[in-house]
Amino acid sequence: MRIKNLGQFIVGIAIALSLAGCANTSSQPSAGDMIDDSVVTARVKTALLKDPKVSGLAVSVETFKGMVLLSGFVKTKAESDLAHKIAHDTPGVSGVVNSLQIR
Repeated sequence: MRIKNLGQFIVGIAIALSLAGCANTSSQPSAGDMIDDSVVTARVKTALLKDPKVSGLAVSVETFKGMVLLSGFVKTKAESDLAHKIAHDTPGVSGVVNSLQIR
């Protein structure tokens, strides 16, 4: 195969590669995803802090694409279960991973 205009071919390849570099991958959230996740995190954290049965200050909340990760330390399994339920019932949460440790 012979390429008649090598310059146009190279420019075309360069454009295709640069556009592929701009594509959003499933492991990289878009700006909108990051804002949504921040809102979900704030909602969950606020709900945890409002509940007197959960030590909200000891529970860390992280969100990625609606999936919430709870980590930190709680005093009882009941407190862990309640934190999980609060997170799960928060608008915007698609799922919860409960990594809370009981002291």
